[in-house]
Amino acid sequence: MASTNPAFNNSAFQDPKAVRTYPGGANAARLGGANAQAGTTDAATQARLEGMYAAPTAGAIETDRMTVEDTVIKTIGLFAILLATAVVGWVWSMSSVQVAGDMPSMVPWIIGALGGFVLAMVIIFTSRKKVRPPLIFAYAAFEGLFVGAISAFFEYIYPGIVVQATIATLCVVGVTLALFASGKIRASKKATKVFMIAMIGYLVFGVVNILLMMFNVPMAGGAFGLYSMKIFGIPMGLIIGVLVVIMAAYSLVLDFDSIQQGVKNRAPRVYAWMGAFGIMVTVVWLYLEILRMIAILRGSN
Repeated sequence: MASTNPAFNNSAFQDPKAVRTYPGGANAARLGGANAQAGTTDAATQARLEGMYAAPTAGAIETDRMTVEDTVIKTIGLFAILLATAVVGWVWSMSSVQVAGDMPSMVPWIIGALGGFVLAMVIIFTSRKKVRPPLIFAYAAFEGLFVGAISAFFEYIYPGIVVQATIATLCVVGVTLALFASGKIRASKKATKVFMIAMIGYLVFGVVNILLMMFNVPMAGGAFGLYSMKIFGIPMGLIIGVLVVIMAAYSLVLDFDSIQQGVKNRAPRVYAWMGAFGIMVTVVWLYLEILRMIAILRGSN
């Protein structure tokens, strides 16, 4: 099953039955053929095999293959980079408040957003030929700058909102991971189709909302445009926000499923960086949506 996250639109994370070749597939086939041709083994070979079975299980470094554990380690590493640069973005953004008493600076916000977007596009479109970890490190750094700056902006307006959004994000990720690990929730073709339709509709709504706000159309009132409009006294942003959080959680399920498929495909170890990159993209999206949803809720009060 193909993931809706562009980071996983690679044969390394696809069902091998759906693609002609995938990393590790050819080697696995050759290995199986060699074993079939070998037939029986002599005593010396048997002894070596017994020694191999008795030895500790080979990890990602020894096999040079992608593993779930290695992907987790790389994901933690990328988030460590993101958090470090988020602090830089926060301090940089808040410096204008401390020095001139103005609103938080949007310079790090813009630099981080543009740099992260460009790098994300380069990483996604070049990963089919070669995965470049340094570009992924740079993406995490720019993304951290953006997240830190935008968090500082919202914190300045709504004190305490960053802690609320962070806790909510960790809860959603934790629950989703626990349900996936226990096998109680899995991706399906039907649910993925519904997800894709909802995702396209949400993107169209977002673009329309931005255009209405840019041209000061009266119906796009409030700080968040159409999101600020109320339906039966409830801000539209809250209703949409809940749906988007569910979509982001399902996107995480698709990401986890793609990583498992990459491990089954015996993809090269370097693809663990793409798995970590994909998880980061989804989690940052989830955090930003929760941040906006809480801001709309607090603003309406």
